[in-house]
Amino acid sequence: MTDLEKILVLGATGNIGFSVVQTLTEHGVAVRAGVSNPEKSKALWEDNSLVDVMHFDFLDSSTFPDTLEGVTKVFFVRPPQLSTPKEDMFPFLHFLKAQSIAHVLFVSLIGVEKNPVTPHHKIEKEMMRLELPYTFLRPSFFMQNLNTTHQMDIQKNQDLFIPAGKAKTSFIDTRDIGEIAAICLMNTPQHLQQKYSITGKEAVSYYEVANRMTTILGKKITYSKPSLWHFRSTMMKRGTPKAYANVMTMLYLITQLGNAKKVTPTAKELLKREPTSISQYIEDYRTSFL
Repeated sequence: MTDLEKILVLGATGNIGFSVVQTLTEHGVAVRAGVSNPEKSKALWEDNSLVDVMHFDFLDSSTFPDTLEGVTKVFFVRPPQLSTPKEDMFPFLHFLKAQSIAHVLFVSLIGVEKNPVTPHHKIEKEMMRLELPYTFLRPSFFMQNLNTTHQMDIQKNQDLFIPAGKAKTSFIDTRDIGEIAAICLMNTPQHLQQKYSITGKEAVSYYEVANRMTTILGKKITYSKPSLWHFRSTMMKRGTPKAYANVMTMLYLITQLGNAKKVTPTAKELLKREPTSISQYIEDYRTSFL
């Protein structure tokens, strides 16, 4: 790292992006936080002089030049609502190519190389075609999906309404993903053109997750194991956009087929510590579930 470097973190208020900003600034790195609502977001970093906040929108190319001004490296995730990469994301990737950015880190998806229909696969392929200086983080399922996407069912129904069958999942904490992303961005040369599949330290079924939640939260949590069709239709009835419901359903189909149980040592190697356990995550987020 040099004193002149500034890293752009897009989606900086999200679970992963916030962790990236936190880790980078703890190491004295200047960060530009690209967010959809700057006025609302500035309060998050009002005491952190290393962060400047700017409006950014993948769908509005007029926000690209100012946000990239003076930036040397870029972190981004795909916003869940953007499901057609050619229209939603490729214009930004082409802009990056023209800017001669030194390092672009994209949070993709574990097993994405075998899933050409996923938006993540298409984004990775385009980044390679453009010969961007990339790092792909391919995490397994986020632990934080439980306190966001599935929070309502846990709070109101004391149930994991998730169509994963009996399959196991090697959950990873988004705080760990953010820390790994920051480590890669601060040590660019050794991480360029790398594709890291990162998982937690164990694979567990949702029955086991429900049991651990029951023990830690002190109230009975069940796992109802809905069918994929029932899950998709319920999500859409709740107002989830069809494209997002389809992506979620597809990911849980992949889980049912046993493709989410793989455990890799990569997170431990990059973090130089054990990744966060699902039990520690539940303890840390217990107020979100009660």
